[in-house]
Amino acid sequence: MATTMPMYGRKYQKGVNWITAIAMTSFHVLAVAAFFYIDLGAILAAAVLWFVAGSLGIGMAYHRLLTHRSYKCPKWVEYFLTMCGTLALEGGPIFWVATHRVHHQKSDREGDPHTPREGTWWSHAGWILRGEGLHHDASVLARYAPDLSRDKFHVWLSTWHWMSNVVVGLVLLAFGGVPYVLWGIFFRTTFGLHCTWLVNSATHIWGRRRFTTRDDSTNNWWVAALSFGEGWHNNHHAHPTSARHGLAWYELDVNWIGISTLRALGLAWDVKMAKIAQDVPYEENDRPVGVEEAVA
Repeated sequence: MATTMPMYGRKYQKGVNWITAIAMTSFHVLAVAAFFYIDLGAILAAAVLWFVAGSLGIGMAYHRLLTHRSYKCPKWVEYFLTMCGTLALEGGPIFWVATHRVHHQKSDREGDPHTPREGTWWSHAGWILRGEGLHHDASVLARYAPDLSRDKFHVWLSTWHWMSNVVVGLVLLAFGGVPYVLWGIFFRTTFGLHCTWLVNSATHIWGRRRFTTRDDSTNNWWVAALSFGEGWHNNHHAHPTSARHGLAWYELDVNWIGISTLRALGLAWDVKMAKIAQDVPYEENDRPVGVEEAVA
């Protein structure tokens, strides 16, 4: 029996997601409060945690490893990187992967959870605050992330993903007090969220298009700088399973450098890599991008 296609987008909104809205508002207020407690040590801690959460976690783990299976690595490496991803406060791995696979399958068309065609603010944060995309049921998760749904660690981490920030927050509080918590948790998390959201919004509006894809994706250098290489979005949509997004020598891709380092250490293999001259591989629309690689 076929699974009913989940409907996402502005016209499928169900009102304000109050828990998310309250949490996001609180984090933004406390992020501003950090500027009243300037502390170089706290700012350095925030920068390190931003890299750990955004590059090791979201870029290398949630996106290129778990969603698209762009490379393989030992399970302990996968689990460690995924735990880093939970520090970004972007949801558990199963939710994140399922949402992103839906985005690729329906990018900038009916069903895309965060296309700018529904509005710039909608694609940036509106879908988080009011969208139906935050209300996946078990059948949707099982369809779009079957590999992770069968993994007990990822299931557990998807339930308790918020705990990593609680633990790190307590460590920061014990080490440096309130300034470290404000910078290392609230400012760092809020800034990191906007960096990720810019990939959903800005890189589908502003930038250059190297490849003619079915969506509006672009390559945007300043989003790439803020997201450790995720802003080379047209490259990515053209070749979604490629572990390298910055295909030209001048397209800095920090996440690719991280994956290359793992490979050099013998901790990553079967690394998929596209080239500029490579044709765009149009996938069929009946399976989400990444699922075939994940269950193969």
